[in-house]
Amino acid sequence: MAANTRRAYREDLAEFTGFLQRQKIAEPAAIDGPLITRFLLEQRQPGRTFRGQARVTGLAVRSIARRLAALRMFFRFLVREKLLAADPTQNIDTPKLWRTLPAVLDYREIEQLLNAPVLATKLGLRDRALLEVMYASGLRISEVANLKLGEMNLAAGFLRTTGKGSKERIVPVGKTAADWLERYLGEARPSLGRDNRTQPEVFLSTRGRRLSTKTIWYLVKKHARVAGIAKNIKPHTLRHSFATHLLNNGGDLRVIQEMLGHADIATTQIYTHVDQVRLKDAHYRFHPRSGRHREGTR
Repeated sequence: MAANTRRAYREDLAEFTGFLQRQKIAEPAAIDGPLITRFLLEQRQPGRTFRGQARVTGLAVRSIARRLAALRMFFRFLVREKLLAADPTQNIDTPKLWRTLPAVLDYREIEQLLNAPVLATKLGLRDRALLEVMYASGLRISEVANLKLGEMNLAAGFLRTTGKGSKERIVPVGKTAADWLERYLGEARPSLGRDNRTQPEVFLSTRGRRLSTKTIWYLVKKHARVAGIAKNIKPHTLRHSFATHLLNNGGDLRVIQEMLGHADIATTQIYTHVDQVRLKDAHYRFHPRSGRHREGTR
């Protein structure tokens, strides 16, 4: 599993351990289905703490479902190792997950965001190249942070990345993004820090170290604010926008799945629902029987 997945499951089990300690339960045999259900219900409530931080709101259904998935794996392990006679999670239903449409930027907002960095500075040039690559290739934040110089072939218009589950894939890079990358690599990257020559990653900090995912998160937020975009922009918003714009312009769903690195086509199909929203909006605004009367019609 990916490092982020392992870290999430570790936090889930740590939260469950804290719950057991509050219940004064020390033996796995004392854990049953109703107790686990009570734990999951507690997670929906605000005010509980994790690592000393209070939650203002309860966890979302998706986070609850992940916690249950972590517990399922843990108890299956205990049963397999003969540390527990039966799995107490086997009769607990997974919480229903509502399919939520991802937030995307329209073409005008994308242009505003890409134009936000100040190109007169080396950091502005770096940020412009960073944003261009994220939008042009749909990379996850961890993938763009770990992108290495040897994984790019800008002349051919491709880059190689390793995604979830350590799966490697080839992703196209458009000419515009490739041009910004070449400009950044030639004009800005050599002056970033003393160790830039030995650092394999493409995007570096002022100290010549790899940009962290936390820093990339901050940079996307910063430039969205400068661009005057009111939406709650996250790095993943660029990935959603990449896929949605491809689909809106006739891209094949299977090809988009390959570029995004989705193991299951069902994950990619969420973008067809985004497109349906656009179609419904067009129908509502322009069809005479949609229920909306346009100005000048009767």
